[in-house]
Amino acid sequence: MGLQIKPQPGILNIALYEGGASSVDGHTNVLKLSSNENPLGASAAAKDAFLRAGHDLHRYPSTDHRVLRDAIAEVWHLDADRVICGNGSGELLKLLAEAYAGTGDEVIFTEHGFSMYPIYAHSCGATPVVVPEKERVTDVDAILAACNDKTRLVYLANPSNPTGTMIGSKAIARLADGLPPQALLILDGAYAEYVEGYDAGAKLVEKRENVVMTRTLSKIYGLGGLRVGWAYGPQGVIDVLNRIRGPFNLSAAALAAGAAAIRDTAHTERCRSENARWREWMAHGLAELGVLSDTSTANFILARFASEEEATACDEYLKTQGIIVRKVGGYGLPNCLRITVGDEASCRRVVHAVGQFKGAR
Repeated sequence: MGLQIKPQPGILNIALYEGGASSVDGHTNVLKLSSNENPLGASAAAKDAFLRAGHDLHRYPSTDHRVLRDAIAEVWHLDADRVICGNGSGELLKLLAEAYAGTGDEVIFTEHGFSMYPIYAHSCGATPVVVPEKERVTDVDAILAACNDKTRLVYLANPSNPTGTMIGSKAIARLADGLPPQALLILDGAYAEYVEGYDAGAKLVEKRENVVMTRTLSKIYGLGGLRVGWAYGPQGVIDVLNRIRGPFNLSAAALAAGAAAIRDTAHTERCRSENARWREWMAHGLAELGVLSDTSTANFILARFASEEEATACDEYLKTQGIIVRKVGGYGLPNCLRITVGDEASCRRVVHAVGQFKGAR
């Protein structure tokens, strides 16, 4: 008879997400620059809070995430009642698709956008719609041209991953104003803290009913291992998301460490400053070797090579040196490698290795 138990339409169209590699055969001193992790790690305050939470592992965490929401509201000057927390920002991005899109609906994202966006669309039965970028930068007019009465969500990472580029607040406001009335604009701000003075769209959320902002503590806060994220949006949207999220989707340790990390603004500022310093140094060093990149506003550089063949060869050479970077052919960028900005030693090591590769060709 064959298997009669079948998944929902669209699920089998999903290609499995592949995270950055973390090991190289034959190497113990591996330099991992493939997952955009913070080389400075979590703050001491966040680590202390995590350890203290270990004394109450027999207790369930709070279901309202109040300690974390209050910290977010205090530091970012937001309304705590319009903040929702999740298991990384990914959970919230997925919940938005589950709540607002379904069969017959369309979900828009840009051609080099985060590879989870089409997965979120397929998982709820919606149709993913890819729009072109303009030289690796979001094209607002292209997004608006793709909108119609089936559009339910527009995912926009700003800064974008893996390009590192971003668009300004006026362009985002124009996009929000131009969307059809039934559509939500989702501003994915995973890398927002790396941009000096950028609120990731918070003011836009305050003024409009069709914009939601998501953030993560996995990048600049160094809590990737704990999976903590949050979103800020219209009260009605937040109420909907709270109805479908799991009641204990964040552990007590994650809540405590997350609140401490948010409040440790001195550590965040140090991470932002160091990242900007070595990002500029690495981009300049690679450019001198003939490997160009767009001005990055995140904690990585998208290094562009002359061809897919050269990018692949460089990636293989870096592996022989115990260095892992990220191939991004799956993002429509086969001639590029995404390289995380590490600490000084890491940046010097990877630029030196690319120089050796270029010199040997």
